[in-house]
Amino acid sequence: MATLKAIRKRISSIRNTQQITKAMKMVSAAKLRRAQEAAVQARPYADKMVELLRNVAARVSQEAHPLLKARDEKKIHLLLFTSDRGLCGGYNANLIRAAEAFIRREGAGKEIHLVLIGRKGADYFRRRRAQIADRHLNVLATPAEELAAEIADKVIDRFVKSETDAVYILYSRFRSALSQVPTLEKLLPVAIAETEDPTQLTEYLYEPSVEALLASLLPKVAEVAILRALLEATASEHGARMTAMDSATSNASKMMETLTLQMNRARQASITRELMEIVGTAEALK
Repeated sequence: MATLKAIRKRISSIRNTQQITKAMKMVSAAKLRRAQEAAVQARPYADKMVELLRNVAARVSQEAHPLLKARDEKKIHLLLFTSDRGLCGGYNANLIRAAEAFIRREGAGKEIHLVLIGRKGADYFRRRRAQIADRHLNVLATPAEELAAEIADKVIDRFVKSETDAVYILYSRFRSALSQVPTLEKLLPVAIAETEDPTQLTEYLYEPSVEALLASLLPKVAEVAILRALLEATASEHGARMTAMDSATSNASKMMETLTLQMNRARQASITRELMEIVGTAEALK
């Protein structure tokens, strides 16, 4: 059995750790509220952009704009969104596992290049010597709109120059603080859902032309999709960290209860042993 001094030292250490995890939980809870609002508010805008794009692009061919043109996918870029910091449970591990599954599934006879947003994913794949096309670190320190525009400009430029045949994004979609779902979406070429009945499409009057509108709209759709992924990933990270820190705080309380019980037993055993020594000494002196 551990000594009283060792048990007291462990309790003190766990109590200090519990204070840290409790503080981190409170910070993540405060940040989660703002991040969740931003992610939820971005969803209707992104969905409406896709709806507008579907109505516009359904009347033109793939040749109307380079971002609509589908090619044989020999070179693929995967945008992976992870966090810069840890202590968020299985958040990063789930995303990295999904990325590796994608690489195994699509990598046969193809070149897959990674665009890594977040330090955890960048460090993981750098150690494994993966083909990394670009890295973006300190994500939370950069305004989401600026980062999304920067990433979108680079991947669009690569696609237009035929440096890649397809671009996918992998991020964690926020459902709740307890549930974040790794989500894979195709970013480029912009996929247009076919409409069975063209008469059901909303009629628009275009000025100056459909082609000119697509030239302005399609890059914006890609940028909005990346911005939405960033906001969802940020909310998911804070939710996962809050949940992980809450669990750590509860586990610390349980450990302290167990150690306190051990300490009391050790102290009782020590007192009993001392009493027995006193009684034994007194009997010996008779």
